[in-house]
Amino acid sequence: MSYLTSAKKNVHLFVESCVAAGLKHVVISPGSRNAPLTISFNEHPEVKTILVHDERSAGFFAIGMALQLQEPIAVLCTSGSAVLNYFPAVAEAYYQNIPLIVISADRPQEWINHGDGQTIMQDNVFGSHVHSFIQLEDKYETEHYYQFLCMETLDIINKAKGEWSGPVHINFALEEPLYSTIEVSDFNSAQAKCLSYADQTKSNIENSTTLDWALFQNQWSAAKKKIVLCGQMPKNRALLDQLKTMSEDPTVLIMVENTSNLYDLKFVHCIDRTIEHLDRNNSDFIPEILITLGGAIVSKKIKDLFRDWEIKNHWRVGYAFPEMDTFRHLSESVECAPNSFIRKLNEAPRNRVELYDSKWKSIDFINQEKTTKFCKSTSFSDLKVFSILNDCLPEMSVVHLGNSSVVRYAQLFDPIASVTYQSNRGTSGIDGSMSTAAGAAFANKDSWHVHFTGDISFFYDSNALWNKFLTPNLRIFLINNEGGGIFKIIPGPNSTKQYKKYFVAEHQHSAEHICKAFEIEYFSARNTEELHGHMEAFYQYEGDGRPKLIEIFTDTDVNPEVLKSYFAALK
Repeated sequence: MSYLTSAKKNVHLFVESCVAAGLKHVVISPGSRNAPLTISFNEHPEVKTILVHDERSAGFFAIGMALQLQEPIAVLCTSGSAVLNYFPAVAEAYYQNIPLIVISADRPQEWINHGDGQTIMQDNVFGSHVHSFIQLEDKYETEHYYQFLCMETLDIINKAKGEWSGPVHINFALEEPLYSTIEVSDFNSAQAKCLSYADQTKSNIENSTTLDWALFQNQWSAAKKKIVLCGQMPKNRALLDQLKTMSEDPTVLIMVENTSNLYDLKFVHCIDRTIEHLDRNNSDFIPEILITLGGAIVSKKIKDLFRDWEIKNHWRVGYAFPEMDTFRHLSESVECAPNSFIRKLNEAPRNRVELYDSKWKSIDFINQEKTTKFCKSTSFSDLKVFSILNDCLPEMSVVHLGNSSVVRYAQLFDPIASVTYQSNRGTSGIDGSMSTAAGAAFANKDSWHVHFTGDISFFYDSNALWNKFLTPNLRIFLINNEGGGIFKIIPGPNSTKQYKKYFVAEHQHSAEHICKAFEIEYFSARNTEELHGHMEAFYQYEGDGRPKLIEIFTDTDVNPEVLKSYFAALK
């Protein structure tokens, strides 16, 4: 089939190389310098393009898509400060191991720092926060450069998709004219080489590291107290099955968080809720071996606890960030797929002498009952709201948790097995959480996508709603407690005179008129009855509609008192 592409041959070959490497979606922000790339991607029959005006929002929208589709997603912008707006998303993708392909247009190098408009030093602007960077030009027109361009493009996208996946940056210097096009109908010889190279370099990487399995298995069998702590990760059925098998060993405790997406009745799911009742000085609870899997851990309490304890063996398992020593007890970093490592340990003989897991689980069961009882009787507050919303989640939905107090409240309630939990915990910033949810909802229209956000995060990322690609399967719960509620529940801020103005950053704003501006159906609730009363209409699906948002107002002074009373009740 014939289609239009840029008249710049290097741009045409670059786009074909991206497609050959498996790129199917490009999130584009408007501009002039990126016109040749915009035209070529938009006209390509195998590429889906999405327009998002705000580059910061666009970067997180792409992250949401990548999380759902489990494939690289590209973002494309013009030259100058536009590319800098991708940095928060690039950092998030780096620490969450997401294959984000950043493509920035640029002025020719000879015009950088010479007073031309929209020029900054874009060369390797993201530094160590990307896995790889390449600089491309459109002024070289030789077979040698065509081959170089194709090979470099294929190589960098394959790096983004590797075992340790993450963001990469392609900076493309483009000369005028920018808008000329040609019609193509088949691949020329350079494209054929490009596709041939793609076939030869598809990433089927096998880990070649030779591990001393007998050593690991012997230590594992000999230990009587073992914990496997799982951080953030997508749903992983193979790993879940192996962890279920491992949990049958009474010397092993499996600890997970909602964002681990691993559910079983034998696991401890709510870490903060459990260890609040723990005797920290009781050595019976200190593990001889700690295994950590996955990404970020939300619980600050477990970090403090494990850093205080003398844990002799901490094995970190996975390909990303092998040097990461969260608890300052790292003894082994094992570059291996987590499910393969756990499977090998399950083959070792079991030591059934110690009932280590039951010591933890008995506390967990007690505090689970206390939580249910407390939430039923407590006043309307952030904690009460999360207990209600957790009971109202649709089966098979995807829940997107905002940062700060939102993600911490969520960890106090048991997850739902069929629900997938996601959160921007790579850098744990408040920027972009709603944009990420919007991108995920767009990429996966067959599921409900439910976003929980605080008011500061919402206003910070309100441009997420400036997007014509928003889909009707997105629902947003905005908890408005008139400021950064996290600063009212952590120690320190309230001892300063800057407490309310600069830390909590109190305000009296509402999302109502923002929703009207962006055609988002708006609801509000100030008590339990109003919240329950909106649920049926809120979750009513309208296939050709827009997302819906419910703003839940809670008392900024009541919230921290309720939370303190809750933890006191656990003790």
